[in-house]
Parts: sequence; structure tokens; C-alpha cells
Amino acid sequence: MPDPQGMLDLQGLQSSLFFETPEEIYVRVFRELKPRTPAPDMRVEFCRFANADSFIRLENGRLHVRISDLLEGAPAPVTEALAHILLGKLYRKPVARLYAHRYRLYLNRRDVRRQAHLVRQIRGRKFISGPAGERHNLEEIFERLNRQFFDGLMGRPLLGWSRRPSRSMLGHFDPSHNAIIINRVFDEARVPPLALEYVMFHEMLHLRYPVDHNGMRRRVHTKEFRDAEKKFPNLREAKEMLKRL
Repeated sequence: MPDPQGMLDLQGLQSSLFFETPEEIYVRVFRELKPRTPAPDMRVEFCRFANADSFIRLENGRLHVRISDLLEGAPAPVTEALAHILLGKLYRKPVARLYAHRYRLYLNRRDVRRQAHLVRQIRGRKFISGPAGERHNLEEIFERLNRQFFDGLMGRPLLGWSRRPSRSMLGHFDPSHNAIIINRVFDEARVPPLALEYVMFHEMLHLRYPVDHNGMRRRVHTKEFRDAEKKFPNLREAKEMLKRL
């Protein structure tokens, strides 16, 4: 069933746009953003992406727009909002908050989130190395923390190391593939075990406390999440170690 709140929020956004093709919507938005520039040829294509991704590029005088087929049946005002977002990004124009709000509101609808989750499961490819590293075994760390903080009741997801050390990602929990992936840098001798244990604990909390969706808001770290995180011993010390890394 569609999310009633999302349906109500999108009511009133419908307009005479319903008769426009996606290409016509993008031409109209282009003229709004660049009224003195002739509109180029437009090609809007819906693609079988694994996520609700969208891309735009200008090539040989033609604008190519590639949109996830998850959005193929979206209401016309949502397509219009995405056009403002993509064209604004391409031409470095400010995007009105109305359009960003409208687009996020649609993506956050319960039925859309459910469909996106299924698509990621079916189409998405996930590299999972397995728990054994050169110095640490993620399975052993998971089970030790499971007994210490979750009474051993947390089901073990897939566990793996990233392909290579990352400068931006410490770890992440992927709900679509039920997997926790840890940055391979934590398998190096110079990294204190406490730092690795804290990152694993943090990702286990994401498994325990799913993302909270409320209207257009998406809260990854809820109050329950933060309260549970404070139970980790030497929390401040562990975070200081991560800062130094």
C-alpha cells in the first residue's frame, strides 16, 4: 500500500504537467533557468540502475539525461523537481528548496523505499571479501561484541573488508545485502584494536536500530542509537584514535 502521508503530501502538486513528456519537461525547465539560450536537443532515458540514481551530461549539443527506472512512474511534479535539480547542478544554478523538498519527499515514501530496497537486492552487486583479514577476523570480533552488548542475540550478517584502504569510509552496514563492510585500514598493524572494535560496534548498532524515516526526514543516528553507543567502554578514546587515523 502507498504511504498515505506521502500521498497526501504530493496531492496539490499535480498540475497541467501531466500531458508533458519527460523531454518537454526538461526543455521547459531549461528555458526557465537559461531564458536567453536556445534549448538543446533533449534525450531522457530511464535505465535499470541498482539505485535511484540520475545523471545528466551535455555532449555534442545534446543533453543526455539518464534516470533510474524506479522514477519512471513518478508524478509529473516529481519529474519536474528532478529536472530542476539536475539542470541546476549542470549549469551551477541555485535550486529552489521547493524542488529539493518535493523530490526527497517522494523518495522517502514507504512504497518507493520498499521498491528501491528490492531493486538493490536484485540488481546490486556487492563485493564481500569474507571475515578473515591478515591480522583480524571480523567474525570473532562480531561475536565477542554480540555477547558483550547484545546478549548474543544479534543475528550475524555477512562480514567483509573493503577492497582497499579508504580515506573516507570507516565502515558501513548495507541493509539491502545484510552486510557489514569494514575499511581494510583497520587490518593493519599500526591500528589499535580498540578502534576496530568501536567501528564494528557502531555498524552493529545500525543493524540493531534501522534508519528512521519521517516525512522527508531521514535520521540515521536516532536517539536510541546514540544512547546505545554511549555504552561502549573507552568511547572517547576510540573516537580520538579515529581522528588520528
